[in-house]
Amino acid sequence: MLYRKIRTYIENHLQSNDDKILIIEGARQIGKSYIIRDVGKELYNNYVEINFVLDYEGEKIFKNVHTTEEFYLKLSMVAGTRLDRYDNTLVFIDEIQQYPQFLTMLKFLREEHRYRFICSGSLLGIALKGTVSVPVGSVILKKMYQIDFEEFLIANDFGKNAIDYLRKSFEQKRTLSPDIHDKVLGLFKRYLLVGGMPDAVNEYLATHNIVKVRETQEAIRTLYGVDASRYEEEAVKKLHIRRIYDMIPSQMENKKKRIIAKDIQNRKGDRFSNYIEEFEYLINSSITIASNAISNPKYPLAESQHKNLLKLYMNDVGMLSSQLFQYNVQPILNDIDSINLGSVYESAVAQELIAHYNKLFYYDNKQKGEVDFLVDDSSTMSVLPIEVKSGKDYTVHSALDNLMSVPDYHIVSSIVFSNEREIKTKGKILYLPIYYVMFMENKIPEIEDLFF
Repeated sequence: MLYRKIRTYIENHLQSNDDKILIIEGARQIGKSYIIRDVGKELYNNYVEINFVLDYEGEKIFKNVHTTEEFYLKLSMVAGTRLDRYDNTLVFIDEIQQYPQFLTMLKFLREEHRYRFICSGSLLGIALKGTVSVPVGSVILKKMYQIDFEEFLIANDFGKNAIDYLRKSFEQKRTLSPDIHDKVLGLFKRYLLVGGMPDAVNEYLATHNIVKVRETQEAIRTLYGVDASRYEEEAVKKLHIRRIYDMIPSQMENKKKRIIAKDIQNRKGDRFSNYIEEFEYLINSSITIASNAISNPKYPLAESQHKNLLKLYMNDVGMLSSQLFQYNVQPILNDIDSINLGSVYESAVAQELIAHYNKLFYYDNKQKGEVDFLVDDSSTMSVLPIEVKSGKDYTVHSALDNLMSVPDYHIVSSIVFSNEREIKTKGKILYLPIYYVMFMENKIPEIEDLFF
């Protein structure tokens, strides 16, 4: 079974005295149901699982349920003797967003303490918009992401001691030996091809066959298109959603790497505001990663974002490389000079950063240029710029230099990621191997600073 970091979080919650209902949210096909099911069966004598999407496509037993008593009755019809007491019965509601009224009902299910509940949802950002009463204080929303690079290393038998060594080297800014660097970088390049979808990773581990991996990834892309049809009633908007999603790989190859509104329907004068709901679907469903533009970067970044200027990344770098290179693994594995891998490397970094920082931004200034990423660094209460380089000219970054030269921004340091082995610092710029992005995090201030 694939190791997932979130397993410990789920275990700790279910073994604690906290009776809030945990909802694991994230994109489809990232392993939410699998990990909850595995933990639930291990910890509880009585485990019951209901998938509301399957129910909707089948008998619709739960579709018109609006009270807890109705729910308990319908639950007993499908669970039978597996329902006992709160302390030994776990009910897993999978794909809860299919019936949004249950999001409101969770408050009462918690208060009644008849059974312990845990939920998952893949389009919660969309479902919550249409929910009359969100049960604030009764639920815990925990975001789950694809398999990250550290988990991918573990899946490839990279041991805990080896990962601890990498982490300590990162923290101490210590350059790895050539043999260790080559090993880790080689696995990172494979991660660019395989990505973090569990089915794709399992296929890779079982066969090492790129055709099989690509078939798995394409099946997931098809499923995402089906989801768009399911949750968006207007046929025109369904088409726009699919069009925007399909545009992402080609747009990533452009200089600005943004979806241009007029290109969606090839219609001059089109504005971003005409497609707000379509973009919201793609972001809230977690099938894309959004990065908002900042022209005046100051901590905290959320106060300065431009909502009508954003980049969209595919939520999985393997899905992107599949669209760009299909079955050809050589451009990524062998760093072919004639092929620009910038979009692939940038997408991999976006995928790691969103899991560690929750929100992504980028620097966009007409005079000074564009820097790939900006994140908040709470430990220094400043902005941390991040540039991603896939070629040999990794020390050339005029936009980053321009950004760092502005004293009003009070930027303490910045990072450039590349394939280069050596860790070095030049002024306020730290050069790191690309794989070290797995250890990036928004560090919490010291404990004494948390009380007032």
